[in-house]
Amino acid sequence: MSSENGGTGRVDGGVRGAPPEQLALIRETVRKADTPRARPRTWRGAALAGHLPVARVLVDKGVLHLDRYFDYAVPEELDADAQPGVRVRVRFGAGRHRVREGRREGGGLIDGFLIERLAESDYPGPLAALAQVVSPEPVLSEELLGLARAVADRYAGSLADVLQLAVPPRSARAERRPSPAPAPPPPAPEPGSWDRYEQGPAFLRSLAAGGAPRAVWNALPGPLWSEELARAVAATLASGRGALVVLPDGRAVARVDAALTGLLGEGRHAVLTADAGPEKRYAQWLAVRRGSVRAVIGTRAAMFAPVQDLGLVALWDDGDGSHGEQHAPQPHAREVLLLRAAQDRCGFLLGGWSCTVEAAQLVETGWAGPLVAGRDRVRAAAPLVRTVGDGDLARDEAARAARLPSLAWQAVREGLRRGPVLVQVPRRGYVPRMACAGCRTPARCRHCSGPMEAPGADDLRCGWCGRREESGWHCPECGGFRLRAQVVGARRTAEELGRAFPAVPVRTSGREHVLDTVPAAPALVVSTPGAEPVAEGGYAAALLLDGWAMLGRPDLRAGEDALRRWIGAAALVRPQAEGGTVVVVAEPTLRPVQALVRWDPVGHAVRELGERAELGFPPVSRMAAVSGPGEAVAGFLRAADLPGEAEVLGPVPLPVTPAGRPRRPGGPPPGDQWERALIRVPPGRGAALTAALKSAQAARTARAGDEPVWVRIDPPDIG
Repeated sequence: MSSENGGTGRVDGGVRGAPPEQLALIRETVRKADTPRARPRTWRGAALAGHLPVARVLVDKGVLHLDRYFDYAVPEELDADAQPGVRVRVRFGAGRHRVREGRREGGGLIDGFLIERLAESDYPGPLAALAQVVSPEPVLSEELLGLARAVADRYAGSLADVLQLAVPPRSARAERRPSPAPAPPPPAPEPGSWDRYEQGPAFLRSLAAGGAPRAVWNALPGPLWSEELARAVAATLASGRGALVVLPDGRAVARVDAALTGLLGEGRHAVLTADAGPEKRYAQWLAVRRGSVRAVIGTRAAMFAPVQDLGLVALWDDGDGSHGEQHAPQPHAREVLLLRAAQDRCGFLLGGWSCTVEAAQLVETGWAGPLVAGRDRVRAAAPLVRTVGDGDLARDEAARAARLPSLAWQAVREGLRRGPVLVQVPRRGYVPRMACAGCRTPARCRHCSGPMEAPGADDLRCGWCGRREESGWHCPECGGFRLRAQVVGARRTAEELGRAFPAVPVRTSGREHVLDTVPAAPALVVSTPGAEPVAEGGYAAALLLDGWAMLGRPDLRAGEDALRRWIGAAALVRPQAEGGTVVVVAEPTLRPVQALVRWDPVGHAVRELGERAELGFPPVSRMAAVSGPGEAVAGFLRAADLPGEAEVLGPVPLPVTPAGRPRRPGGPPPGDQWERALIRVPPGRGAALTAALKSAQAARTARAGDEPVWVRIDPPDIG
């Protein structure tokens, strides 16, 4: 046969006179059909594995268009070590599958995970061989791989990126160290302080009996929460299963670590935090993967800990921003643990002094049950909360002169007679968002309910969809027509307090230096939100200053977050029966302030959830943010095959990052002007939205030279 017919004798039959393009397509189809499935036998003269000679590998490339598996041949000398779950190194790049004159064309060594061994490959040509098995330790189990894939799909990310978060870097010395034999299950613990909650003892009994209860736990104020978490872990271990607890920071981890050690003894649990160092953390992680330890506590990286026979996943204070991962695809610990609870059919415990809207939704939908104390116990455990509004500040000479109202001065003086006093001061910052000048209700867009902002004197527009308010704005609550700027910031009061109380030591706790504990002696402790140290015996009083600094933040969660931070500080104060008093400087009529006075974070979250359902806000709806240069964002939205129910809000300009400031994830480089669009879909369409965005992003990353576009699912700062 002539070479024109491809040497097969099959091309001309029935297609003579066909266009050249069609003939080329037919030749390619015939070539693939005649090529047997790859079953390699030799590579560069070396024998390959006789059984299952093909390795399916996930390469460590976090780009979406390469988010798939690649096949490699298994050399005979690597046969024993090349088992599913091990780390390998492979050649990857241009010409990965092509062989010429006995050697590869191009491609460099890259890390990866061996997913499975196969008898043959779908790839029709010769396969490149595994270059190296980095370690025979199988670090990627089938369960962890399934969880990572679910997280990648949930957040429109790549599997390789999720595994970088899930599997810590290797330490050869830690792998050589043998893990201890697993300890026998401990006896079921007594309820202890769980007796304070209506369903607390029943929750522990269910865990100890091998059940999978799911609960949203509104913890009573005070220091007993860490012991209660430890008892939940001990009850799960008593059933012969494993437990995982994720906490917001190292200080919370240290408290639960001490409680577990006191309850179970040394060596019964692993601690996974970044502070431990790479080798120690990897050794602890290996002990968990090997089954030597079945209880894990840690910060957000521990959400992927490979606990065997998982019986309980627990999360403390899910509203804390540290639970959101900043590396792609930016998963939130709460959502990862929800996926684990569903995948492993295990118990679930979401706890905190406050209550997020997402937690309230879990209860409202019936997925989880409430785990709360009766109102009598709440009143007995909580401090007295008093308020100072803007009107009081305007009439208060002491407040104008010294930045503290008279009621606050009185609370400080009385508290210092009995112990330390906490002063919570928000950080600085300013935003051009608007609110009603009369009742302080945030101004919202009539089209999409986004926040209204005023970039110019006569320019009022939406921060989401960019629409300008052409007609006169009026407040839906009080009917007012006047607007005022909401200022996010605070005045530092440590110097004023030091001058006012010269004989009292003043301690500060904040970003640069965070205190863990303070003694019971009288002192003033000035702290930013989230950095409050624990006082021995509790604080005698607390001042929550500049409430508008948090309530006026340009964020959908401003009220919820302010209440969470206030309750987090107030929970460190002694009960009212012991003289504990909290003074909050904020408008008393506002919903978060009233929820603090009543100590009712659950009621506040339920009402917030109802309003968001009416307005189509998350978590009732699903939302994604697409940011980048204006033309790139517009092109991305045109190319994405969005669900028919999707609503695109914007794009609107993003604030320019000042020169010298670090770049935020998904934000513009310093000095660049980017835009952001929000995409909203109704309940039940979140998976379709993420699939469409992931597909569009994969197509974009496959084209070299396109400007960057960032996609984030469930953005925390939608305004």
